[in-house]
Amino acid sequence: MAGRPPNYFNNNTQSRPSLRSIHTSHVPSFLRKLVQPHVPNSNQLMGFLALVISGGILLLLSGVTLTTVVLGLIFSTPLIIISSPIWIPIGALLFITVAGFLSLFGFGASTVAAFTWVYRYFKRSNRTEDDSSDSNVKDYTRAFGGYLQGKVKDTAPGA
Repeated sequence: MAGRPPNYFNNNTQSRPSLRSIHTSHVPSFLRKLVQPHVPNSNQLMGFLALVISGGILLLLSGVTLTTVVLGLIFSTPLIIISSPIWIPIGALLFITVAGFLSLFGFGASTVAAFTWVYRYFKRSNRTEDDSSDSNVKDYTRAFGGYLQGKVKDTAPGA
């Protein structure tokens, strides 16, 4: 048996070295929490694993996207260069058409808003000043009279 190599897995004669405590006497107090040994609980561990896995997946997807864009540009550049005499006038015409429609709708909306304001302004000014002020005074008097009537009933319940 002297020729056999030692069994490293079932060797009970060697003990594990003990973990040394961290000496924090020279560490500032606000950093002691960072230096102290910390064992994460299961929620923190699962959160970290979810973060690593989702981050890896997103990194992989962004790499695939970047590769696809670069390969698409490589393969479509000759076609774009050859057909550019056609695309530039079409693009300019399309830009002018879209800009024209957007400005038309914008000017139309502002015109409708202006006419609405003018209509309401003249409709409001057609009322006589005495008529509108009388109705406002009557409404205020009714509301305040109702308020006072309620106060009288509160102060003199038998009245």
